[in-house]
Amino acid sequence: MTFTQIPAMRRAVAGSVSAIALFSASSALAVELDLMISDVDGKANIIAEFAERYQEVNPDVEITLNAVGYNVIREQLPIQMEAGTGPDLAFVTNLGGLNPYYVDLTPHVDAEAWEAAYGAVLPWYRAGAPDGIYGFHTEMTVTGPYVNLTMFEEAGVEVPADGATWEEWAEATAQVMDETGAYAAMVMDRSGHRMAGPAMSYGAAYFDADGNMVIDEGFRTFAQLMIDWHNDGLMPPDIWPAVSGSKYANGNEMFFNQDTPFYMSGSWNTGNVQNNVGDKFDWTVVPVPCGPAGCGVMPGGAGLVAFQSDDPEKEAAAAQFVAWMGEEAQAREWYSRTFAIPAHAKLQNEGLDYVAAGASEQVAEGLTAFTKMAARAAEQTPQAYDLQGDPKNFVIFNATTQYLAAAMNGELTLDEAIEKIEEEVATNAN
Repeated sequence: MTFTQIPAMRRAVAGSVSAIALFSASSALAVELDLMISDVDGKANIIAEFAERYQEVNPDVEITLNAVGYNVIREQLPIQMEAGTGPDLAFVTNLGGLNPYYVDLTPHVDAEAWEAAYGAVLPWYRAGAPDGIYGFHTEMTVTGPYVNLTMFEEAGVEVPADGATWEEWAEATAQVMDETGAYAAMVMDRSGHRMAGPAMSYGAAYFDADGNMVIDEGFRTFAQLMIDWHNDGLMPPDIWPAVSGSKYANGNEMFFNQDTPFYMSGSWNTGNVQNNVGDKFDWTVVPVPCGPAGCGVMPGGAGLVAFQSDDPEKEAAAAQFVAWMGEEAQAREWYSRTFAIPAHAKLQNEGLDYVAAGASEQVAEGLTAFTKMAARAAEQTPQAYDLQGDPKNFVIFNATTQYLAAAMNGELTLDEAIEKIEEEVATNAN
């Protein structure tokens, strides 16, 4: 494997961290494919290994891996696609929003088998269209909390039981903060997606009877709790209030450094937590706190997609690589090695041996806990699955992040922030 520079123009547009030339094809006529991935969680080297294997049976394909920051995928990739300067392949999280640019994989797969395996998530890629297979769902994710058990033990505070409310968790973590001198009691990723599940716990419907996105009293109730926790110092000023606009920020370092005993993140982060925490402290995944309307989490994840191209040969080659990755053998290995909840129905039912793939018992238990949260949310807050599949969900997610943060900073009242969110939704989502 060799490392190559991204051309200056692309580097300026994409903000790429690195570009890994996976293959050096012997033929000058090789189809050259550009694959974009966010490498915040160490998956770039794994996809590189899969691509090398693919090259062994497809020597006429050359793939360059561009590892970028997550904000490039989230904010810049849609602009690139609209301008016609995007990659041929990418791992994406805005599943429905980028649908106009996807290649339909149907001609390259056993459509019946894919419907049976991935039927629960395929609609997320279709953006309301009735059919089509537009991606391999590489990671079924569920939002949820990580807890530092060592800090709770040192503080002499009991970990709240399954079914405890967000207010009860705030009280318990505040005690831990006071007893240990921690910087904050709780931290949540700066993301409207991360906030949505808890808001649903307090009754946020996100849709009215006609399917239009709305902001309601349930949303307002949890938004007020978030503001209060920041004002009271239970949540840190460094994440939601400190970052501008709708930009994403995570609380990883705060949790890794024991600045907080409670971190609202998600299942995709489990391996990352294991790698960074090591034996510094004991941690676990706990059931998500609840509210009067249930115990809400947001499902979701990432998918590998092929993008349309003016070159039919390149488009077909990209689609064929995605199709190969989604076959059961590759999917099983991918999910196991990346410590991901499988989106493949058969693999979900069978379960995966994460420990054999290098995960600790702690990680395996955490992934099991996240899977249970997803099942409970499907019963208690089904609007979470509807919201995840809506191609305009990024509108309400981004507006939530931007304007709720402004309310935390005192730049807006909560009423003004909600008015701003409603304006964004009315203009861009409905």
